[in-house]
Amino acid sequence: MIRNLLRFLLRVPVLGSLLFGLSGALLADEVPLPGSQAPGFTLPDQNGKSVALDGLRGKWVVLYFYPKDDTPGCTEEACTFRDDLAKLTALGAQIVGLSVDDSASHAEFAKKYHLPFPLLADRDGAVARRYGAFSDWKVVHYAKRYTFLIDPQGKIAKTYLKVDTSRHSAEVIADLKQLSGK
Repeated sequence: MIRNLLRFLLRVPVLGSLLFGLSGALLADEVPLPGSQAPGFTLPDQNGKSVALDGLRGKWVVLYFYPKDDTPGCTEEACTFRDDLAKLTALGAQIVGLSVDDSASHAEFAKKYHLPFPLLADRDGAVARRYGAFSDWKVVHYAKRYTFLIDPQGKIAKTYLKVDTSRHSAEVIADLKQLSGK
């Protein structure tokens, strides 16, 4: 009941902006906690190929949710992951981006910025919902800018709910080094 009231209040512009920080704390139980099994999924990437989380077992997975292809913050975040890909790969990590945009939009975005990792199309937001990363404003739907570092056994190792797009890749690399002992 409190959660529904909070969601309603967040839709009122003035109250929403005042309560935004509080909502993250109150709704945090929707986000999978470190140590829990990462919710599974199978989604199409920018090339129409199905990517399943189970198929990535044995690697660290950097699953990053982002709001929209080819927007400034999303482009900066994707390009820093691209630029740091050699470091991330050396640490045994696979980068996977996910938004509610379709595969065609992802294909254009990946081509324009030479993004060499999968961008998954979660058109109905089902996967974003399972990770607590879906924003539904009735008219506009998007994935929140959250990242989940998933260990090789498929468990959530770390969550990032406040992301600075310019430093996020470096933060993930530092955490991967610490968690993997490399």
